[in-house]
Amino acid sequence: MIIEKNVDILVRDGSGLKANIYRPDRPGRHPVLMCLGIYGKDIHFKDGYKMPCEALKRLYPTIDSDGTSGEYLRWEMPDPEKWVPDGYIVINIDARGSGQTPGYLDPFSPTETADYADAITWASEQEWSNGKVGLLGISYLAITQWQVAGLRPKGLAAICPWEGGSDLYRDWSHHGGILSYGFPSAWMPRQVLPNQHGNAKTHHRDAQSGERTTGPTDLSEHILAGNRADHPADLLAHPFDDAWFKERSPKLEQIEVPVLSAGNWGGIGLHLRGNIEGFLRAGSADKWLFVHVGLHFESFYLSQYISVQKEFFDHYLKGIDNGWKSRKPIELEIRRPDGFEVRQETAWPLPETQWTKFYLDASSQSWSKEPPQGGSKIQYQGFGDGVTFMTAPFEDETEFTGPVAARLFVSSSSEDMDIFATVRLFDRDGVEVVFDGASEKVPVTRGWLRASHRKLDTERSTPYRPYLVHDEREPLVPGAVYPVDLEIWPTSIVVPRGYRLALTIQGQDFEFPGIAGRMLHDSDADRPDAIFDVTNTVHSGPDEPSYVLMPLIPTPPSGV
Repeated sequence: MIIEKNVDILVRDGSGLKANIYRPDRPGRHPVLMCLGIYGKDIHFKDGYKMPCEALKRLYPTIDSDGTSGEYLRWEMPDPEKWVPDGYIVINIDARGSGQTPGYLDPFSPTETADYADAITWASEQEWSNGKVGLLGISYLAITQWQVAGLRPKGLAAICPWEGGSDLYRDWSHHGGILSYGFPSAWMPRQVLPNQHGNAKTHHRDAQSGERTTGPTDLSEHILAGNRADHPADLLAHPFDDAWFKERSPKLEQIEVPVLSAGNWGGIGLHLRGNIEGFLRAGSADKWLFVHVGLHFESFYLSQYISVQKEFFDHYLKGIDNGWKSRKPIELEIRRPDGFEVRQETAWPLPETQWTKFYLDASSQSWSKEPPQGGSKIQYQGFGDGVTFMTAPFEDETEFTGPVAARLFVSSSSEDMDIFATVRLFDRDGVEVVFDGASEKVPVTRGWLRASHRKLDTERSTPYRPYLVHDEREPLVPGAVYPVDLEIWPTSIVVPRGYRLALTIQGQDFEFPGIAGRMLHDSDADRPDAIFDVTNTVHSGPDEPSYVLMPLIPTPPSGV
């Protein structure tokens, strides 16, 4: 293939973005696959992300076998060697302020999104392009796809956001109104700042010689700090879904190009909700949802998933009549404790869903389809282990696939209350089933709510998906009982006969013993002890019917 490094792409204000372009070494015009991001177009996967690289090599053994295959592989970007031989041009771009591109580094900013739109149009107009540009990438490189697609840039023909949020407030920074600070505060210094333009500590590996070189310039830390936004501080400074967030969240209804949205059941906290919401809300006439299991970078690079990506782009970027449009719009990997099965469906939520309420009984710490006869309550300390409600062992194999919601009647000894609701699975011996998530070990699913953010958008809410406004704080009266609605992220689990589900409610993140979590809500500034490490109460009974709404799928499902 023809490789062009640090090509200048001029954008509207005269600035230049640096791009690496990988093209087929043969005549003709070809479709373009593009990524714009802040992780470094020149940082080899194995240099910047050693542990994920080692994990990936087990599934993708040619990544480092002979010094050639996988040599152009970059974190969360498509591998040119998997695409260029099939007639695609791959363009990886350093966003403004990152890698080889000078400027002010501001993740997810409107400036970055506008730059992306300009780059798409530029690529569509080059002599080697067939005029059609597709977007493909994981996580950050998926979030930015949703953003730029809403601008409808000239040349954009299709997008495939692979595990990335479509609502910067609800998916990335504030789950249920609670600041998810653990990941962004670690992500910025670990993955973003080392690649800031001017950071001489950043190492680049020359794709042909294999030699390492430093970054393009050597700026002082004082200058580097002045050339970037403090993203974690920005998140802390904006506790509501205000104008700052809205200009950084995509206009999903304005998206018109075909969409293949890929989410991960184990992406609780970052890599699931946004892909489903993006699929549902995108204005595109042609759109598909694909939800899978496993680590997010594994699925993206495995041959069976690349074949799905290629089938999608072959149709919309090359115009090949390959039967793609005959596919059902939903493909799900239905989870089991020991694996998964693939099923196609016609709509989300699944049309055959039987919405089933499981009522909490505080007196027995159970939840079941039968509401308790009498009222009761149970208390727990905010920053303690909380309380756990268990079902009886399931008499038959039972599937739950779809959105989950809860209505809880709660009170607090303080003026506020953070609710962390975790759905868990236990086998016949009482041993918890732990799933491999997108980036960490996960339970069945999770939901969150800050009680002072309980106000609903009544037009956008449904019984199975409460939509919270997050535009103001409504303090609690200590001791008063409030009904609150939680959005619990979607899930898919087949519960074997004899297994039990559990619901743990607490005032802090649920973590498995001995396994450190990453998507933590651990900001002292956002969650002061005096307000949140207090006595919380869950109420149940005929007058205070706390329940979880589960998406029961009858057997056999219609999609089989």
